[in-house]
Amino acid sequence: MIRIWAKTLKKQKIVKDMEYDINADKMVWSLFFDVLSEICNTLDIPTPVLLKTHILNFAKYNFVSFDKSDFVETVDFDKLWLEFIKNK
Repeated sequence: MIRIWAKTLKKQKIVKDMEYDINADKMVWSLFFDVLSEICNTLDIPTPVLLKTHILNFAKYNFVSFDKSDFVETVDFDKLWLEFIKNK
């Protein structure tokens, strides 16, 4: 099982957060946009533009950050942060 912690930040404080579970052993990168869309729908925020660098950062560093400039629509937070939660 893969778990992702999603949170929106405003002035470096958490405004909204959630944990998202994926029933898979490995992350399939071709479905990363679908996962991102489901997280954004649950948090009731617009979906950001997903670039190759976002996927590579998540794969390499286990987190990715989306700034206000990554959203087409206006948002009331500074960042959307997705972080991989390791199982113990």
